[in-house]
Amino acid sequence: MTNLSVNLNKVAMLRNARPLTIPSVVKMGEISIAAGAHGLTVHPRPDERHIRRTDVYDIFELLKKHPGIEYNIEGNPFESPFMEIIREVKPDQCTLVPDAPNQNTSDHGWDVVENKDRLKDIIQELNEIGCRVSLFMDADVEQIERVPDLGCSRIELYTEPYATAYREGHGEESFKIYEKAAKCAQDLGLGVNGGHDLNLDNLPLFQKIPNLLEVSIGHALTADALEMGYGNAVKAYLDVLKES
Repeated sequence: MTNLSVNLNKVAMLRNARPLTIPSVVKMGEISIAAGAHGLTVHPRPDERHIRRTDVYDIFELLKKHPGIEYNIEGNPFESPFMEIIREVKPDQCTLVPDAPNQNTSDHGWDVVENKDRLKDIIQELNEIGCRVSLFMDADVEQIERVPDLGCSRIELYTEPYATAYREGHGEESFKIYEKAAKCAQDLGLGVNGGHDLNLDNLPLFQKIPNLLEVSIGHALTADALEMGYGNAVKAYLDVLKES
């Protein structure tokens, strides 16, 4: 079965709309775990427009009570204070994403050719402190073929182009591109995760990628939770993944 890591960013964004503490990021993390989620994901950006630095530590304390539930922290390692946080928390998985500070959301994978040297140094440090490293990548075989030289063990396929194609009626065509990219990565010894705009409509097809290890889902799951409740939304996604 493909693991589900629940991304809590949108919960934090809703909370930040008012000077209050609701909805609680930690509480939604607890509900996710109780519903069967395999992990929790946060993406702390420098401007703290959703996940705050304090949230990262609060989730870390929560997960101390739940051995076996993975902590995945996403972000750009070249934007402060990301690496400071990672060195302190030492999450199970660190997903490196090439976001600029002013980006609304992640919208592309790494250019490995352009960033090879500095990524390699960061990945070496993360490996040394015990973090599994996943690199956020487009479904671009030429780029993926260069990833093993960096020393990370996984990639996360950026799935927004697939989600868009699916919505426009071209899901099968896009799926084949992602299936090819995943196989390329796996043949090179890399594990494969997926994330961005996956939802209950497009996930059943995408999770047919053989040996897909994990999907990180937040925006769509939070939207579904408004209708069905947070725990039920987590269970709905798990039900789809059980078919993998």
